[in-house]
Amino acid sequence: QVQLVESGGGLVQAGGSLRLSCAASGNIFVGVIEAVGWYHQAPGNRRELVAKVSDDHSTFYADSVKGRFTISESRAENTVFLQMNNLKPEDTGVYYCKRHSELGPVGSWGQGTQVTVSS
Repeated sequence: QVQLVESGGGLVQAGGSLRLSCAASGNIFVGVIEAVGWYHQAPGNRRELVAKVSDDHSTFYADSVKGRFTISESRAENTVFLQMNNLKPEDTGVYYCKRHSELGPVGSWGQGTQVTVSS
């Protein structure tokens, strides 16, 4: 079972940037895994998918982050990144990464990484 570990969160002022990393213990795109997504859970809210990169390198972004966040991958490093620019206070929360099969998210949730954006 491939494990994912999120890192890179922190405290930043509005307008600032952070780069999150999702490091896998093995090959990310293997078997039934078709994509990796980054999820955002704001305080008191459910987790929401904000960005996803697929095995064919295509990407998806939620409207709330389009033009500000960029998802990328390094197959050599078994890592998926989320570059977050022009951060807003509403981006505050815990960010998680998750592998996806064609049926949806696969496996258990990790610890996530906390992002706090001050106004």
